[in-house]
Parts: sequence; structure tokens; C-alpha cells
Amino acid sequence: MSFRLRVTALIAVAVAVASIGAAVAIYVVVQDQLTSQVDRTLAETAGAVLRGPRPDDRRPPFGRPPQLVSGRQDIFGQLVDSSGSVVRADLGEAVPALVTPEVREVAAGKRQPFYATAESGDVRVRVYVTPFGSGVALELARSLEDVDGALAETRVRLIEIALAGVLVAAALGALVARAVLAPVARLGETVEEVTRTRDLTRRVGARANDELGRLARSFDGMLAALEMSLRSQRQLVADASHELRTPLTSLRTNIEVLAGERTLPPGERERLLSDVVEQLGEMTTLIAELIDLARAEEQPDEPEDVRLDLLAADAVERTRRNRPGVEFETDLEQSLVRGVPSTIERAVANLLDNAAKWSPQGGSVEVGVRDGTVTVRDHGPGIAEEDLPFVFDRFYRARSARGLPGSGLGLAIVRRVAEAHGGEVVAERAEGGGTRMTLRLNGSRPDAAETHN
Repeated sequence: MSFRLRVTALIAVAVAVASIGAAVAIYVVVQDQLTSQVDRTLAETAGAVLRGPRPDDRRPPFGRPPQLVSGRQDIFGQLVDSSGSVVRADLGEAVPALVTPEVREVAAGKRQPFYATAESGDVRVRVYVTPFGSGVALELARSLEDVDGALAETRVRLIEIALAGVLVAAALGALVARAVLAPVARLGETVEEVTRTRDLTRRVGARANDELGRLARSFDGMLAALEMSLRSQRQLVADASHELRTPLTSLRTNIEVLAGERTLPPGERERLLSDVVEQLGEMTTLIAELIDLARAEEQPDEPEDVRLDLLAADAVERTRRNRPGVEFETDLEQSLVRGVPSTIERAVANLLDNAAKWSPQGGSVEVGVRDGTVTVRDHGPGIAEEDLPFVFDRFYRARSARGLPGSGLGLAIVRRVAEAHGGEVVAERAEGGGTRMTLRLNGSRPDAAETHN
């Protein structure tokens, strides 16, 4: 059964239940009204009888036809004593079936007047019993045949109305389900189209502000994220292939020369071997950075509180050992951030390594930490204005850097880490020369940092 058919069926069932409930309520109200009307007629008749002359044991009440106790053709009446004997009855035809223990109790003064429904032959009657003198009860009965007929007609009409309501509800439910589920149908078509064509540019394009509209917009957002991720992956693969092609070609050429049978000039073999080792190191670094960049785009680890100042201090010590010709000046204030320690450490290390690479022999690199922000400033030649917008792009290398070792991925990893932590990284030309890199992490918690003082 399709979802639309289930919705239609549920609407029809809901309307059917409501219609049946309403019909039952209406039927009970009508039945109560008709019965109350009969009860009022019996009570009014009994009052008229009680207000008239009292009969003795031999003659009927004065001024009334001797054959009628109730005085009405449509109401049967009889007088019953406390022993259960019928003292007088309309047309002289007593109905012993209507004499019950409750009637005798009323005649004996032990029970209040009451109404009851009984059967006389095949006819249902409504009975009213009230005291009538000492030791006698007046019992009036009226046929419910006209009431039962009206109730039967009411039942038929209510059943017809309920069935018509269900049919109309089913038709309207089908229209409502079609209109309501139209966004779901479009969403399903889009999913099937994306599955079939692998085209992540497709969108549902829902504009409604209801739950289905939000679902469609969430799906469009997911498609956009997948499209961006796929494009990024393809670009990474293309860039990596391009960057790996040159060192692989050079490495293969050098190895073929070394493996050849011809005699090399003195010192040439050692130079080629040194080139091979250097090229292998560059490829190792490139592959490691590609792996880091790919991991940075995966689901990150659970964040935790990180002392940014201590992390930066450790990174500075490692860079000092790797770059002994560069001096590092630090101004590290206590700063607590929320993030993934390993990725933040990698980003800070890349900033330090980049600054050390551009620093002259014996130059200094200034490192500062404050309020979730790391600032690294070198005193090198600085970055050209035309290169500033691109320094954090993958594999981008300025003209002045193409003769230096590096893969062009270090600063791209820094930007990816900053974005993953809700922050940013900015490069600018520093006053007096050199470059200033500023890494801001929006997960900073200065209040929490004060608790560690």
C-alpha cells in the first residue's frame, strides 16, 4: 500500500470514527428528547387525574367517562392496590404484566413516583407510577411505538449521513494527500534522479515553511555539501596527481641513470644519489600533508579543552630543534580553547615552519598567544600583494617560493583547521617587513582559562 493511499485511508477512518461518534451522540440526544416528551405527557396526565374527583370502589371519578382512568385515548391507566390487585382499568381490561413489586411499593407508600420502560405484549410502553390515595397507586402507560418508529428513521438517516461523510472524506482525503505529499513526491523524484545520474547539482527547491519544506531544504543542503565535498576531492586528486608527476618523473630519471651501465663522471653518482634522497623526502612530505589534509576533511575527533599557550610552546620548541638558524621570541598568555589538540597543533606547527622557512639566517620569528588567537610574524621578504589572496589555496606557491622546498599544502591545512574550529586565518604584510599570520579559533574560552590560574 502506497503512502498516499495510507494517508487517504487514515483520513477516511478518522472521519468515519468522528461521524459514528457524532451519530451515536445525536441518536442518544434524540432518544432522550423523545422519551422526555413522553414522560412530560404522562406526568401532566397524572396531575390532571390527581386533581379530579376521587373514585370509590364502585364508580369512576365524577365527571369522567367510566371506561377511562387516564381520561385520554392514547394513554392507558389502571389503579393498583398494595396487594397488586388492579382496582380499576381503562375499558375494564387490566394488564397484570404492568403490575410489578415497585408498583405495589408505591401503592403502599414505600416508594416515590417513578418512570420505567416495560413491554406489554409486543409493544414497548413507557410507564409512570404515582400514589393515588391510601393504599392505591395510579399507573399510566403510553405506547412507544411512535417513538421507536422515529428512532428507527433517525438511525437510518444517521447511518446514511455517516456513510456519505466517509465517502466524501475519502475523496477529500485523496485530494489532501495528493496536495500535502506533493513535496515528498518531488523529493523522491530528486533522490531517484540523483541516484540514477549521480548529478549532485539537482535540487528540490521547496519554498514552504512547514516540516516538509524544511526537510526539502535540508536535503538540498546535504546535496550542496556532497557536491562541494566531491568537487574538493576531485580537485585534491587532480592537484596531487599534478604535483606528484614532476618529482616522480625526476626520481625515475635519476634512478634509471644510476641503474644504467655507462660510467658516470667522478662525483656525479653521489650527486644523483643525493637528489634521489632529497626527492624521496619531498614526496614523503607531500604525501604526509595530503593525508593530513584528507583527514582534516573527515569527521573530526571529539573536541576537548586545549591550553593553546602550552600547545604553542611545545610547537616552538620542536621548530627550534628543526630550524637551529632561526630565533623564536614568544609572548604566550594563558588561553583555553575548545577543539581537537592534534589538528590545532598541526596548524600552529605549519605556521611556525612557514615563518622559519622565510626567515633569513639568524633572523627572528615572533610568536604570540592571546584569547584563542595565535600570531606568528617573521622578518623575511614578505608576501607580494598579488599573492596574498591565494597563499592558503592548495598547492599554491608564489614565484619567489618555487625554488624552495615545500608542497604548497601547509597553509591550506592551517585554513582547513581554522574553519573546522569556527575561526579563520589571515595573512598580511607586517609593518617594517616580513609577514604576519593570525590564526583565530572561535572555540576560545577566556573565562575557563582564568580558572586554571
